[in-house]
Amino acid sequence: MNTIRFDELDLNPQILRGIADMGFEEATPIQSQAIPVVLSGVDVIGQAQTGTGKTAAFGIPILQKVDPSLRKTQVLILSPTRELAIQVADEIRKLAKYMHGVKVLPVYGGQDISRQIKALKGGVQIIIGTPGRLLDHLRRKTIRPDFVHTIVLDEADEMLNMGFREDIETVLEYIPGEHQTVLFSATMPKPILDITRKYQHDAVNIKVVKKELTVANIDQYYYDVKRKDKVDVLTRLLDYYNPKLSLVFCNTKKMVDELATELSGRGYSAEGLHGDMKQSQRDRVMNNFRKGKTDILIATDVAARGIDVDDVEAVFNYDLPQDDEYYVHRIGRTGRAGRCGKAFSFVKGKEVYKLKDIQRYCKTKILAQPIPSTDDVAQIKAENIMEQIGTIIEEENLSDMIELIEKQVNEADYTAMDIAAAFLYQAMGAGESSSEKEEYDFANTGAEEGMVRLFINIGKKDKIKPGDILGAIAGESGMPGRLVGAIDMFDKYTFVEVPREYGKEVLNAMKHAKIKGKAVNMEPANQK
Repeated sequence: MNTIRFDELDLNPQILRGIADMGFEEATPIQSQAIPVVLSGVDVIGQAQTGTGKTAAFGIPILQKVDPSLRKTQVLILSPTRELAIQVADEIRKLAKYMHGVKVLPVYGGQDISRQIKALKGGVQIIIGTPGRLLDHLRRKTIRPDFVHTIVLDEADEMLNMGFREDIETVLEYIPGEHQTVLFSATMPKPILDITRKYQHDAVNIKVVKKELTVANIDQYYYDVKRKDKVDVLTRLLDYYNPKLSLVFCNTKKMVDELATELSGRGYSAEGLHGDMKQSQRDRVMNNFRKGKTDILIATDVAARGIDVDDVEAVFNYDLPQDDEYYVHRIGRTGRAGRCGKAFSFVKGKEVYKLKDIQRYCKTKILAQPIPSTDDVAQIKAENIMEQIGTIIEEENLSDMIELIEKQVNEADYTAMDIAAAFLYQAMGAGESSSEKEEYDFANTGAEEGMVRLFINIGKKDKIKPGDILGAIAGESGMPGRLVGAIDMFDKYTFVEVPREYGKEVLNAMKHAKIKGKAVNMEPANQK
């Protein structure tokens, strides 16, 4: 079926602006089919699983039909859980961002009812609620159904599984007169068909079956990683596997920005992509990635729609996706055109259970993998370099170079083997700075959780202020100054706290630094 663009659906311009802000251009299959039908006002039975975009499939036509000037309840949406009610409310609010006067409110058990009653008094056109709490409000007359023209049962099968059948039927009995009933359900068991027969008239059936999920030629691994170690593990994997192009997925725009800055600061060619960026910026970032000018693209799920690049060799789930289907969309961006791709997921603690759900859903194995050590990375780097050298030996004319080496061997005191080893050492970046390899002991520096306390051998007597130390650390290491913690100055020395993950970087950067013209020595505190 051909996809439809939202601007072909004859929607009001404010809704189109909301849709554009969310980063959607083309309607998903369920949206393409459901929006026109729901708009026409007939009853609808939609069969679609979660993650197909069904919230917008009923949210968009509802907004099109709501009268913002009438401050009465016009739409009721029944939802199985408080989480889903909140999620649906958020999405409809985003779609309604430019529709002034439209109020959306989730109501659910477990939240103080008087708070909800207060919010309802202001006049709310669209209410999303769990069946029990909606019924409670209808009985108290804090929600009046006289102007309701549309009622939506979202994830109807889930609501029945949770024992809400009676509540649902009672809510439906409350709605007077002519109205439209829209029902969405992943499965169609008999009790649902009973409800549709009893409360719907000549309903139009819409069915969207998910495409067969193929993640066949993708090796999938996961790593148990604490949040604070994620950046280090990511860079280690990038060094180890050295993928041609990599896609890194984060769940928030903020995380995309932070990670892009962090990776660029560590010398990787990385850029972020998310919905808050101007279209021109997004196009520029995408072009750089397509052409291979940028090796690593960090994106949110919404922004990643439409990334269609064949050479993506690795996908990293820096954050696990909220929706199982998103996992398939994400990793499906590698292993294209018959190549074998790799997908890596970072999991912390209890997220392992979420990973189990994903495995069941995809009918695939995601294997636990140990994090490569620095020695592993060095080993693989050497192998990669030797492979490149093999190609050069095969394909290039090296006679001039051989002459130079022979001359060197004859004149100097070392063998061709020594020279080869020195070149390998240099090619692996080891010659650049042996300080990089230094391991510091941050075990007990006396800093607060997540920080390390560093000692600097200058203090107040050197006419130094905290700002000078802050400026030097930020300037030399590239770490944002706002991340520097407590600075305790004494006459001849100073202690400063920095986030643990920056400790090594700061110490290496400060080796040759001067503060107010004075060379300084910096080391982890309590080491002496």
